[in-house]
Amino acid sequence: MSFSVPKHTPTFNNPQRVVEDHIWGSTAVARGPSNKHGHSGGILGGVQDRLFENRDALPMYKDKPYAYPPSHRRRPLWRRKRTIGLVVVVLFVFYYLGAFREHHDTIVTPWSWLSSPSGSGKSADWLGRRQRVVEAFDLSWDAYSRYAWGYDEFHPVSKKGRQMAPNGMGWIIVDALDTMILMNLTSRVVHARQWISDMLTYDQSQDVSTFETTIRMLGGLLSAHYISSAYPDLAAISDDDSGAPGEDLYLEKARDLADRLVVAFDSPSGVPFASVNIGKYESLPAHDEGGASSTAEATTLQLEFKYLAKLTGEKDFWDKAEKVMEVVDNNAPEAGLVPIYINPTTGEFRGKNIRLGSRGDSYYEYLIKQYLQTNKQEPQYLEMWDESLQGVRDHLVTYTEPSKFTIIGERQSGLDGPLTAKMDHLVCFMPGTIALAVTGGLTEAEAKKRGPWTKKNEADMQLARELMQTCWGMYKYMATGLAAEITYFNIANPPLPESAPHQAPAEFDEDPEAEWRQDFDVHALDTHNLQRPETVESLFYMWRITGEIKYREWGWEMFKSFMNYTAVPEGGGFSSLSDASKIPPVMRDNMESFWLAETLKYFYLLFSPNDLLPLDKIVLNTEAHPFPRFDLGPILSTGWKRKPKTVKTTAA
Repeated sequence: MSFSVPKHTPTFNNPQRVVEDHIWGSTAVARGPSNKHGHSGGILGGVQDRLFENRDALPMYKDKPYAYPPSHRRRPLWRRKRTIGLVVVVLFVFYYLGAFREHHDTIVTPWSWLSSPSGSGKSADWLGRRQRVVEAFDLSWDAYSRYAWGYDEFHPVSKKGRQMAPNGMGWIIVDALDTMILMNLTSRVVHARQWISDMLTYDQSQDVSTFETTIRMLGGLLSAHYISSAYPDLAAISDDDSGAPGEDLYLEKARDLADRLVVAFDSPSGVPFASVNIGKYESLPAHDEGGASSTAEATTLQLEFKYLAKLTGEKDFWDKAEKVMEVVDNNAPEAGLVPIYINPTTGEFRGKNIRLGSRGDSYYEYLIKQYLQTNKQEPQYLEMWDESLQGVRDHLVTYTEPSKFTIIGERQSGLDGPLTAKMDHLVCFMPGTIALAVTGGLTEAEAKKRGPWTKKNEADMQLARELMQTCWGMYKYMATGLAAEITYFNIANPPLPESAPHQAPAEFDEDPEAEWRQDFDVHALDTHNLQRPETVESLFYMWRITGEIKYREWGWEMFKSFMNYTAVPEGGGFSSLSDASKIPPVMRDNMESFWLAETLKYFYLLFSPNDLLPLDKIVLNTEAHPFPRFDLGPILSTGWKRKPKTVKTTAA
């Protein structure tokens, strides 16, 4: 796919900006609070920093230096008009002759690469491509800083912010913090850290999602603590040095938040309630589904609370988090596949809907990641993962028609009900997670060398490759090159079993009438793209583990599509899309926090050397916040055992 320079990039040659520059140059906003921390908050601040030595003499977010103040000496009206007219004519002539062209061309260079060849495969400049990701982060972050600093939500088209709590939760700032540290964006980290220190408080009456607040806020703070300690040369600041007053700022904020969230686990069964009032330390059941909690949400808190227990020595965090896993496993889910709701009062599943999309997905993800987090010392989580993956093969995997792509469908009426050929974009976490489970984070070559390498390992890696191909096809199918939120597929009736012969095309023919397009179907209500990370997440894992360059190339093509079609005019950064099926796409006017926390982070890691966050040394939570692996000890150890049960592993 070829890409033109995006239509939604900031405009720097509009004559109207002369007036804007004059206004901005004389306001305090142009020298806003971010400058006191030594960085430019502007959309092209990084570019301006490289162009101009005296950064304080430039207005933020603009490409022109301040104008000299006008003379106040009174002149005849005709003289002033003639002078102004002469200046306008001279400036126009100079502009026409290209006098200002060099300056303008330099400013827009961050976008010129979209239409320029940059090599491919091993010859590509991957560090250069990584720098493009940093520039995209800068654009996003600086737009947020300019228009919505301190707000929990950012609407880049209308250029407004909105709070989720009376005093804000730091939803975007905290979620994006570890990405900035990894990208070595020191001045931006200083600005964010100052806000966290001075403004962030959880002592406010606000109902919050137990799950979302844990994975984004608690996870973000814990990850920032880990990375700033393990990688002291990244975004190095003295405030968090050993012995400094702010050494434990992130950990202290995390502990405060966790003390408020942990009340969610105080249910009769130990399954956490869906919400918590963080100011009142009160847990709240969900408002629908009879108060049932989402199974994925209840079982995607464990990495965070276990790591916090390791850091603080507070065993209560550990015990409450792992109790949930015992309750779920005691339900003896058929084939290891769990319904998507569970009742906090009874601890029993509600309904029969089984899927790996919303409300089901990260249960499976955290099975294998809990096993890896404690250095493979809790084998029950590996057993549960293996049972679940076999259940996916037996009950959910089938192949599309006519091209035989591999998909994971849904059983909305239970395992005895029909298979729905539908994949949420969320399901695309699976290829990378399967590969991670096979090798434990080692490369495929190293895992084979260490042995034993079984037929099951080989089959699982093949399944991961096939699902990765399908997820990439979900992007190729859309006009913008950006996947829909939900994709349906054409399958045989009855669906082909996982054991059926199949061979999907290796490449996606660009012809609009290509046969492979018959396999895909996107409904009108599902065409939105929310800047989700799951596919690039899996590309990152697949590249690290297999070393196959195509996964990096697919990621680069995907990244260019984001740049081409989600950039917001007039310095708004990037927005999710209401409709990604047509060009130009329809903007949604929202920047998700996971655009900064996950999507851009995974692009950055995909194009980085493999020794940055080595996969055999860390685990990434479901919001892409990295935690270290650690050993069990006398205090923190597995407190439950699986009950004997019969597990069916083949479809009827």
